[in-house]
Amino acid sequence: MTTTQVRATCPHDCPDTCALLITVEDGVATEVKGDPDHPTTAGVLCTKVARYAERTYHEERLLHPMKRVGKKGEGKFARISWDEALDTISARLKDIAARDPQAILPYSYCGTMGLVQGESMSLRFFHQLGASLLDRTICASAGATGYKYTIGGSIGTDMEQFQDARLIIIWGGNPIASNLHFWTRAQEAKRRGARLIAIDPYRSLTAEKCHQHIALLPGTDSALALGMMHVLIRDDLLDHDYIARHTLGFAQLKDRAAEWTPERTATTCGISAGEVVNLAREYGAAAASSGGAAAIRVNYGVQRVRGGGMAVRAIACLPALVGAWRHPAGGIQLSSSGTFPTNKPKLQRPDLLNGRRARTINMTTIGDDLLKDSSPEFGPKVEAVIVYNANPVAIAPDSGKVMRGFEREDLFTVVMEHFQTDTADYADILLPATTQLEHVDTHTSYGHLYMMANNAAIAPMGEAKANTEVFRLLAARMGFNAPIFRETDDELAAQAFDKTHPRAVHFDWESLKRTGWQKLNMPAAPFAEGGFPTPSGKCEFYSDTMLADGLDPLPAYIAPYESIASNPQLAAKYPLAMISPPARNFLNSTFVNVKSLRSAEGEPHLDIHPHDAAARGIAHGDMARIFNDRGTFVARARVTDKARQGLVVGLSVWWKKLVTDGKNANEVTSQRLTDMGRAPTFYDTLVEVQKHAA
Repeated sequence: MTTTQVRATCPHDCPDTCALLITVEDGVATEVKGDPDHPTTAGVLCTKVARYAERTYHEERLLHPMKRVGKKGEGKFARISWDEALDTISARLKDIAARDPQAILPYSYCGTMGLVQGESMSLRFFHQLGASLLDRTICASAGATGYKYTIGGSIGTDMEQFQDARLIIIWGGNPIASNLHFWTRAQEAKRRGARLIAIDPYRSLTAEKCHQHIALLPGTDSALALGMMHVLIRDDLLDHDYIARHTLGFAQLKDRAAEWTPERTATTCGISAGEVVNLAREYGAAAASSGGAAAIRVNYGVQRVRGGGMAVRAIACLPALVGAWRHPAGGIQLSSSGTFPTNKPKLQRPDLLNGRRARTINMTTIGDDLLKDSSPEFGPKVEAVIVYNANPVAIAPDSGKVMRGFEREDLFTVVMEHFQTDTADYADILLPATTQLEHVDTHTSYGHLYMMANNAAIAPMGEAKANTEVFRLLAARMGFNAPIFRETDDELAAQAFDKTHPRAVHFDWESLKRTGWQKLNMPAAPFAEGGFPTPSGKCEFYSDTMLADGLDPLPAYIAPYESIASNPQLAAKYPLAMISPPARNFLNSTFVNVKSLRSAEGEPHLDIHPHDAAARGIAHGDMARIFNDRGTFVARARVTDKARQGLVVGLSVWWKKLVTDGKNANEVTSQRLTDMGRAPTFYDTLVEVQKHAA
């Protein structure tokens, strides 16, 4: 028996980006474990990725190309050869492109976070073709935009420093479920005497283990941040030297914050004025204490509402007010992705558009856009969709419209997948994709500061092919003969980082493959002496760039589209706010088909407050129907005060085909976009709930 150990990287949409060690015996992956030497992974994997071998060798794994033989959505396919599949796809794309290549749309996101298998050869192909561009904004672009206006880029506190904080505010996240290795650091800080505060409408697993939980109303986070500013300024809990040397617009911010008294903030957020005052005072005191540090971990739950970008912007102003950036364990982390000197233009080659104007379709509005006819405003009707690294029928909002779009008989749909997902059921051609154990890739992270390598541990299962190889083969059939369409995955990975950048000093792909990971060259406290990557070089409380972009240049509160306060007429019909955060055992819609994980999750649940349940005659364990004008779905009611009164929580995202009613929480979510960043508003949703007769 031949046994080897291969260095790899978790590819999933999670800030932890774990370093993996794959044990291979005679060509079979027998164990997937965390690398004990990687400082953030520290040998520990989440329950999902610990079962990665089970997923790779799953009995329902797609192993051969197939063509549809039933109606769209029935999921009936017949096996075909790769030659037939590629010939069919290229013939259809050539026919459509001859009329207007913008009628062809790629649809992809973070099924893999890899720079090679994610968006390298595929975007080269679509740029050369002249296809429509996809606005890939369905997760984090609202917060990233607000943060960039303020800080200058997605750079913040190093996750490895958080254990030294004296106060950690976990704002809009549930790291026990979705950021395990940060939670490990937070727990260490707690053991050392740090205080942990969770800000979240829902008492999540994380909130239960913090010293305090502030259950504000969904979409009111920016109001709470402004209320904190009011108290910090009023009580002079400020670092005046840091403000004077490293910030811009304090005088204007002071006037804006004066409007947000604790009483106004409390009314807007649905909490007490005392909670506002005490939170601000604790934060200011922790930042000012000798040897102490105040740290904020702000996450994506904050930004999935109408004012999500502005909410992150307001929160991102707080560390500069109190000088928290001076300490390595102070400041704020939203994402570390902007720290990495990636060379995306070289990987993706947007220059291949060669001056052609390609329209952009937002992935959040795919439900509407697949149902549109040609028009001067919209452009050509979408005639073909190529789906890879995504499952839009399950994860896109206003799901009823998404399904109707994919049901179109005149829509040619290609899906590249590991399994027959909800979206795969609508494919005309279904192609088997490799998993992370079967291909080469390289990764950044949005939670730590390590460049990562992924080596192929095993040969591709069946006839599965890497995304890059599929697009190489399609490029050849389309007549795209330039050498850039023949580059290998190793050649692509070697181009991923700008090796001349000081943060990536000594980067070498062959070396990275051997070691598995390499930390960026970053100071322990990135903004201790200012140096923000904004136009002014300062933390911008007032942003001229925002003003030029037609936005309020100061932090502001933007009310949700759907709430009792902002839309009382709609709330009279649908009085309950709904959020749909990730279920612990799933990662977006990935892992839902792994039986051990699905069994652990049980079935779709709806957490509802006892008062709201009693008013509707719903008992714990009843089936509940959740609905609004967009759609309806069914879930098992859990009557609990984890959900604040007026809020229901449906942990997601379930595959529709694996639940009794064939629907999930995205039946009721909206395609409306955020204030900035063109991102989705999944948590900006009003519904009604009633007992459902099975």
